Amino acid sequence: MDALQIVFTVSMVIWFLSEFLYKNILKSNKEDKKNKDKSTLNILWLAIPFSIASSIMISHSIHLSIAKGNWILYAGELLILTGIFFRFIIIRSLGKYFTVDVTIRQDHQIKKEGFYQYLRHPSYAFSLLTSLGLGLYLNNWISLIFAFIPPFLAFAYRIKIEEQALIEQFGEEYIEYRKKTKKLIPFIY
Repeated sequence: MDALQIVFTVSMVIWFLSEFLYKNILKSNKEDKKNKDKSTLNILWLAIPFSIASSIMISHSIHLSIAKGNWILYAGELLILTGIFFRFIIIRSLGKYFTVDVTIRQDHQIKKEGFYQYLRHPSYAFSLLTSLGLGLYLNNWISLIFAFIPPFLAFAYRIKIEEQALIEQFGEEYIEYRKKTKKLIPFIY
């Protein structure tokens, strides 16, 4: 096993463990406005492991290379690490307002600084960057599709549900914030 494969394996373990810990530690509590999630957490926990497992299995059986050379492996691993790192930073910046289930906290406020100045859902954006990195690291067009599309669809559904909850809670303030920001990609989408 070469150094890049070791880094990839370690990053996959860190990705899984971090998401597992977020899921088990950062849940809503009794005082929160619950029943907003509409199973989005369960859908994410089906989509993401499915996408990881299927993209890796496909890469071993079907060979449709995206690019020649090892540069794509390094680019993919860089995106994986960047996604994991910045998702962690964003979750920390939200502090007590970050929950893995769609929830409104009692003293909830809309965060509008930092990454939130440009994106409404930077945590999801960096999670998707990790998925994109996985697809690139595997250097396989079909793996890329399986690594990215299921999580993207799951996050798109979650964003719809989450934004409904935020509009219910904050009304015009959130609608105005939506007009000034993008969902997942700064200045584009």
